[in-house]
Amino acid sequence: MTIEAASTAGLHPETRLVHAGTLRSQFGETSEALFLTQGHVYDSAEQCEARFLNKDPGFQYGRFSNPTVSMLEQRMAAFEGAESCRATATGMAAVTAALMSQVRAGDHVVAARALFGSCRYIIEDLLPRYGVASTLVDGTDLAAWRAAVQPNTKAFFLESPANPTLEVIDIAAVAGLAKEVGAKLVVDNVFATPLFQRPLELGADLVVYSATKHIDGQGRCLGGLVLGSKELIEGEIQIFLRQTGPALSPFNAWVMLKALETLPLRIRQQAQNATAVAKWLKGRKELPHVAFIGDPEHPQAKIIAKQMSGPSTLIAFEVAGGKEAAFRFLNKLRLIRISNNLGDAKSLIVHPATTTHQRFTPEVRASMGVSDGLIRLSIGLEHADDLIADLRQALGG
Repeated sequence: MTIEAASTAGLHPETRLVHAGTLRSQFGETSEALFLTQGHVYDSAEQCEARFLNKDPGFQYGRFSNPTVSMLEQRMAAFEGAESCRATATGMAAVTAALMSQVRAGDHVVAARALFGSCRYIIEDLLPRYGVASTLVDGTDLAAWRAAVQPNTKAFFLESPANPTLEVIDIAAVAGLAKEVGAKLVVDNVFATPLFQRPLELGADLVVYSATKHIDGQGRCLGGLVLGSKELIEGEIQIFLRQTGPALSPFNAWVMLKALETLPLRIRQQAQNATAVAKWLKGRKELPHVAFIGDPEHPQAKIIAKQMSGPSTLIAFEVAGGKEAAFRFLNKLRLIRISNNLGDAKSLIVHPATTTHQRFTPEVRASMGVSDGLIRLSIGLEHADDLIADLRQALGG
């Protein structure tokens, strides 16, 4: 079989999302082919040996690589402006690989404390089991990052915007500090999406995604991505993934390849909808706090203007009256559905204190900005007027 890769050097990001990394077989297929196979055969024992020595280009085994998965990786690398990319079975597999491949027993990690619950688990619970200490800091305070650094600090980790509070961190400033102290900066860029924020261009060493979110964007498949330099991705991260095995299904990779073709259209429309909904929510007296990246009154508005080219598709807001009032509001919604996912074509809403952040004590949640009245709303592709009408009736008119 002859496979040719399409070159997209010099083309716009939207064009790369349609064409980059395409492998075309001798059948000349228009759509990317789904290579649903566990392994590959070789012409000779010598070729097999050469493949395993990385002296002969080609595929070996589904846990290591796959033609369809490779297309997704190459396309995302081209879009992100990264030298290399590896796909994983889930977003948390990408986070785990990005962090654990960079540290050893005796090392230390500094992370922003405003994180998704599972990310905090990796930092606070998992890494210490293997002798890697960690310190959590106020991510918006560069002095706090500097004060937390130890001689054995090897990695920084942050989400920006953070889940679910939409706190924004100055990535370039933290990246500068990381380079100064010899640490690798890993940025979870899920809430910003690769369309609106480019952490690698801001100095990050690695960027991770839950491709389950906006990249699939239609509630179908799990997946994750980690991107960065060829040295990092094809070195420690490739070894970690190959030996531990969180491989992305070729079918899921194929679905996400097709989803990438429409990602700019979907994200821009969702962001436009979110802007309209957030503006309406800010005028409601029942909501003492509304956070949205596109709001000029956002506490980190200056940083947002510097490092983001558009708003998130997420809104966070406080319902007066705590958990009871929040639950009443959620249960009255008719169009917007309760779900802990986000970045979907359907608008989804969740109560973080009892779901994504439920394992934390009230004191820890408070330190992260997750109150009992906080709601996270992921805006979809419905008409903004219909979403506002649903929110209005749930709030009582």
